[in-house]
Amino acid sequence: QIDKYAQRDLKKGLHLYGTDGNIGLTNAWSIIQTDFRCCGVSNYTDWFEVYNASRVPDSCCLEFSENCGLHSPGTWWKAPCYETVKIWLQENLLAVGIFGLCTAMVQILGLTFAMTMYCQVVKADTYCA
Repeated sequence: QIDKYAQRDLKKGLHLYGTDGNIGLTNAWSIIQTDFRCCGVSNYTDWFEVYNASRVPDSCCLEFSENCGLHSPGTWWKAPCYETVKIWLQENLLAVGIFGLCTAMVQILGLTFAMTMYCQVVKADTYCA
């Protein structure tokens, strides 16, 4: 059920690709499609609705070149990005979890040391005043 909602929202987000003020989203899709060698959410035809034509972004091309997304589907990645990224996350869940826990520990230690230092400064001010 969650997969369907996520895929639906990602497909809606494709319509923002390349629009003004959405450079981060555009770059994210380009990087994902290039690095994971995939195209679209469920397949490359997701882009046909965005462009209202049989074309894809150049980041979907097997070999990148200017306007390569206008050529035939034989020159595009066939793998769905949603499934490809989902599998990658499942395979690397331990590393992602450890990274998250380490980041949380550093944050907690930073807060603890900051509070300890604050208490020492307040304590020193009461004796000096």
